[in-house]
Amino acid sequence: MNSDELSQLGAALSARTDDVVAAMMRRTRESGSLLGESVEERFARVGAVSTTAVARWMSGEGADVAREVGQESWQIFAQLAAQRSAPLNEVTKRCLRWCDSACEVMADCAAEMQISAATVEQGYSMLRRSLNVTLVRMCESFEQERKTAEHDLESRQEELAFLATHDTLTGLPNRALILDRVEQMLRRAQRHSTAIAALFIDLDNFKSVNDSFGHEVGDELLRGVAARLSATLRGSDAVGRLGGDEFVVIAGDQALEHGPEVIAERLLESLRRPIRLGEDETPFTVTASVGIACGERESAGELLRDADIAMYHAKERGSNGYAVFQSGMHAAIQSRTELEIDLRSAIANEQFFLVYQPTFSLQSMKPTGMEALIRWRRAGGEVLQPDEFIGLLEETGLIVDVGCWVLGEACREAVRWREEGHPTAVAVNVSARQLDGDEFVAHVERTLARTGLEPSMLTLEITETALMRNVDATATRLCAVKELGVKIAIDDFGTGYSSMAHLQNFPVDALKIDRSFVAKMTSCRALSHSDVPCASRPSRRGSSSTRSFPSCATRVATVAKASCSPGHSKHPPRASSCSARSCRRVPLLRAALTFRPTPR
Repeated sequence: MNSDELSQLGAALSARTDDVVAAMMRRTRESGSLLGESVEERFARVGAVSTTAVARWMSGEGADVAREVGQESWQIFAQLAAQRSAPLNEVTKRCLRWCDSACEVMADCAAEMQISAATVEQGYSMLRRSLNVTLVRMCESFEQERKTAEHDLESRQEELAFLATHDTLTGLPNRALILDRVEQMLRRAQRHSTAIAALFIDLDNFKSVNDSFGHEVGDELLRGVAARLSATLRGSDAVGRLGGDEFVVIAGDQALEHGPEVIAERLLESLRRPIRLGEDETPFTVTASVGIACGERESAGELLRDADIAMYHAKERGSNGYAVFQSGMHAAIQSRTELEIDLRSAIANEQFFLVYQPTFSLQSMKPTGMEALIRWRRAGGEVLQPDEFIGLLEETGLIVDVGCWVLGEACREAVRWREEGHPTAVAVNVSARQLDGDEFVAHVERTLARTGLEPSMLTLEITETALMRNVDATATRLCAVKELGVKIAIDDFGTGYSSMAHLQNFPVDALKIDRSFVAKMTSCRALSHSDVPCASRPSRRGSSSTRSFPSCATRVATVAKASCSPGHSKHPPRASSCSARSCRRVPLLRAALTFRPTPR
């Protein structure tokens, strides 16, 4: 072999690189298997780089230089594999077409330059070796990408499996995984006669955290609670999040040595320490209600259901406590479920009606208005008082629709009284759930327009607790209602957490001071002489105080002496039965004046 001839042949091949690429692309077009334009451009670049690399090798620069130049080709193969731009068979075909095209051009160059056959054969051999290296590198790129894709797929599958069985917010097992673990523990308990218990944990008043501080703070609080619960348990126990603010702990035989009540107390104790949230590490104290269900069940669902039932009983008895499931609790839940079903159809079936309780001037004992009170006549004729169903209306959200109905009925009734010659103001209770949405203001405005009641004849009564639930939003909505001309009264004042200073934030016209304060007036000298006059003085907004009438004439006189103008009886002979159907038949003034204080 003549090295000079080989070097000349390499230089000639390099000069005709474009001809090699053109021949390679022609062969691809003739095959009819063209890929995307950008992909074909990259194949053309591979052909040019590969031709330059083998030409420099032939010119005497050495195999190392050729490999270095060829690095770009291998990088392009890696990109094609990573992006899945071309299948492996098409990449292989293009490599073969490049080799054939390079050999064709090299033969032309050799013929023109009269290069010896031995040198040409050496050139072909170098092309084939370059092709072999290229094919190996190309396969290595695709194999590496295959492994990477498999690893990514496995990681993704693991991630999906985790997401399918764990809560994304806290990282705790979710309902599906907890149920699976409970099923396993139940089978183990049956085989070995061991104990098992589920503790259903529901945070108290968690919604108020979201309403007052936002969902980001609420989420951070849930993560903090999850960490506290996890840190409190033994390794053999399991804790999971079922959703919202509901968690569950599953305890096995060893953990139940001293009874599930001990675990419940330990969990509640762990939550009593403040959890610091936010950048300023504001301390939050959390309480929870815990329901406990112990022993064997047919399924995991039954065990969690019974723990859930017990949790509701714990919550009914007050926050920050626990209750152990008893068989009689099923009947209570069944009754509650039936009550909820009936409530959902009560409006459509016209089962709600209103009665009216009079408000009096304590100086003249003349009526100053009426308060609308809801009653429910269930199918069969049983009449339920508000405390028997209002709580359930609040929980289910039905209170919003029922509250709208009450407002409309009371306004229409007040208009009838006016038309019959007895213009009388009416007061309507408003729930905290109604105040949660901006549509409440629009509904009040529409109701007044539809019924024709003067806004000044309507008073909306809001409990102190509802007032403080979301102070800024509530104040904004009440100011909008006040601008309509409607009066605002605070009901049961003194039973919540507000103060006279808080009231400056709200457009309050009247305070309805809770009867628990009035009842102590004659027995507490300090209250009689200091608290009553102070509470009854008008605020800077001009609000007045309304006392809930006690049944004792001495207390009536005490309240009257304190200059609390209006009051109403919590113990009248019976609230006036002025329902939507019967009010026309009951003389208003007679109904309003049925109360008479006992003479001293």
